Amino acid sequence: MCVAALTVFPPAAGASRPHFDGPTIDNPRVPPNFALYDQRHDRIELYAQHGRVVLLTFLYTHCPDVCPLTADHLNGALQLLGSDPSQVRILAVSVDPRGDTPAAVASFVHRHHLLSEFHYLTAPRRTLAPIWHAYGVDSTVVDGLHVNHTLYTLLLDRAGRGRVLFGSTSTSRTIAHDVRLLLGS
Repeated sequence: MCVAALTVFPPAAGASRPHFDGPTIDNPRVPPNFALYDQRHDRIELYAQHGRVVLLTFLYTHCPDVCPLTADHLNGALQLLGSDPSQVRILAVSVDPRGDTPAAVASFVHRHHLLSEFHYLTAPRRTLAPIWHAYGVDSTVVDGLHVNHTLYTLLLDRAGRGRVLFGSTSTSRTIAHDVRLLLGS
């Protein structure tokens, strides 16, 4: 079970900004840096992604509902971008370090046909907990398998500033639209 967090900030009066479909962040700023390892054992650092558009989310592989939906929508957005989504990265931070084993992550990636731009990031709880805290994400194991957690996707521009905050039901089209705006700017 997941708890979706979504805070909408209206655009500032007179601001010259792209017209995003998703809820925008009024005062975009660079969120805290972190570095974790993905499903291919590559070290992925958030700040090293500057110059690319990044979709940052928090998932777990055994989720029965919104995590797979979110992964599918993010992956679908990449597919809608066309033949070269290389300027976009999806960073999915685990909220279940015990259950998100290398085998579980590999199975999740395979089952959902996740593209190579999709990085499923894992680490021990002691490494992940400060990241969750910095991003306002709660993660509680409720029955040994399911995790109640905060779920949202933060869209970062090429300068690493958070621009849009998508909820778990945001569609691939909405996400792709907003990513295209940032790729064009």
